[in-house]
Parts: sequence; structure tokens; C-alpha cells
Amino acid sequence: MSLDADQILDRRRLRRKLSFWRVVAFVLAGVALVALVAVSMPDTEIGSRKAHIARLAIDGIIVENRDLQKLLERIEKSGSARALIVSINSPGGTTAGSEALYEALRKVAARKPVVAQIGTVAASGGYAAAIAADHIVARRTSITGSIGVLFQWADVSELLSDIGVEVDTVKSGPLKAEPNPFEPTSQEARAAIQALVLDSYDWFIGLVAERRNLDMATARRVSDGRIYTGGQALALGLIDAIGGEDAVRDYLASTHNIDRDLEIRDWTPDGPLGGLGLVETVAAIARLAGLDKLAAALARLHHLQIGALDGLVSLWQPQNIEK
Repeated sequence: MSLDADQILDRRRLRRKLSFWRVVAFVLAGVALVALVAVSMPDTEIGSRKAHIARLAIDGIIVENRDLQKLLERIEKSGSARALIVSINSPGGTTAGSEALYEALRKVAARKPVVAQIGTVAASGGYAAAIAADHIVARRTSITGSIGVLFQWADVSELLSDIGVEVDTVKSGPLKAEPNPFEPTSQEARAAIQALVLDSYDWFIGLVAERRNLDMATARRVSDGRIYTGGQALALGLIDAIGGEDAVRDYLASTHNIDRDLEIRDWTPDGPLGGLGLVETVAAIARLAGLDKLAAALARLHHLQIGALDGLVSLWQPQNIEK
């Protein structure tokens, strides 16, 4: 059946209207995206430039994180962030990741006051992050310390032998790929790993001595790997004050003349999901969708990833105690 001229014109007008509303929808989506970015980026051209105290959360396992490095660079260069509070709840992480975080925080501290506020725990690499600050505040019962370096591996050679599995290896030298789980560790390999650990340990102790104004003998004495409460750490000179946000504000006001009532604003890595890892991101989406059981399961999976860190780690790993 053929269409007359009026019907053809009507269809063309309808198509033009549909195209117009598609463009409108696209523009609105773009505006919404820009607004979302503005909310997640507190100190950009499209964000707020009101004077404030920046607060950065260091939670969980510490690894090298480019998004976090970029965020600290933005805080360092920000004209509106008058100071930085580093809120720490971390048992540590990789030694290299802790070193990178320490260096980034020291760059910020070269331009503005930095205060570390320890929550439940800032141990090992978490404490390395804390000593990058000019002032450390902790709760009386916070856990800190655990100053040291760890390298762990498994030996499953006897298990493989019991089930009749042999692993052959061809390598360029006796210390290549040592230690490995398929054969007992030689004394030479153990000595090489011990030297690796002690070199990083000396670096850590040097930071503690320098940042906490301790002589090397005292720094070594308090850096035997044990953990401390906030109260014990204060007595040993590992932190500066007991308290919470009020203690942080008191320090900034008395030492740096920063208004006690100045707004504290949380800074997060770029992106609406705050730079979360894959598992954390999916867990966050599950919570938003009301899938609490799935979110809880994913959270448990995230904590299991702690044991999968490779290389040298500066990490407090409490084990379950069985009676």
C-alpha cells in the first residue's frame, strides 16, 4: 500500500522530533556526568574552592596506588586545603607500597601541616604512613607499632612427595627462583632472603629514628615487631597525643593557627566509586542494590586477599587463637 504526501511529511516530522529528544537526553546525561565528577573531585575548576582541612582515609591493606598518588599531589597543590588529616585504619601492606605512600605524604608535609589520626590500628606499614605526618594522634586503645619487615613462603615438597609428584627445575643459578615451595630452602637461599629483609628493616628503623627523634639504639629497641596500645606508644615517643578529632584540631590551632571551626572535607581518589578495587566496587554495588548477603560475601573475599600479597610486606597479621 502506497503512502500519500501528507503521511510521508508526518513521518519525517516525527523522526525530527525523535532526533531532537535524543539529543536533549544525551545533553542531560552529559550534564549529570559532569555534576557527578564535580561532587567526586572537591578541588577542581568545577568543584568547591572554599578553605577547608582535607582529610584522607588510609584503610585496609597498603599497596602502590596511582590514584592515591595523584590525589595526594592534588592536595599538595591545593590552595584551599589548609592542612591534611591522614585518617589511618591499616595493618600495613607491601613494603614498597608503604614507602611510596610515606614519600607522597612527606611531599604534602613540605607545603602544609599534616596530622596522622590513628583509628583502630596503624601497624607496620600503617605506622610508616603515620610517621610521615608532623604530628600523630591515637586513641588510648588503638593498636600501633609492629615495626618490621616480613617475607613468608610455603614448603610443600614433602606433601608432593607423599602423593608421588616430582618437580624438575632448570635454572641459571642456585639462587634463581629461591625460595620456592617445591623444594626445601637451602641455607644460601635463606641467607639471601634474610639480607633482603634486614636491608628493608634498617630502612624502616632509620625512618622511625629520624621522624620520631629517637637515637638508633632506642629505635631498634622499640622496633622488634611487637604491637603497642596508643598509651604505650605515647610513653615510648612513637606518637604525640591521645585523642581524636578534637586533639587534631587543638594541634592545628595552637601550632599552625588554623581555625578550630574550619570545615573538614573528605578527599577521595578520582571517580564516583572512589578508586575502589574490583571486589570492593562490586560489593558496593551489591549493597546499593539491597543484596546484603552478596556484599558481605564479597567483603570476606576482599579480606582473604590479604594473604595473597607478594614480595616483602610490612604487615601485622594476627592469627586466630585456639584454646
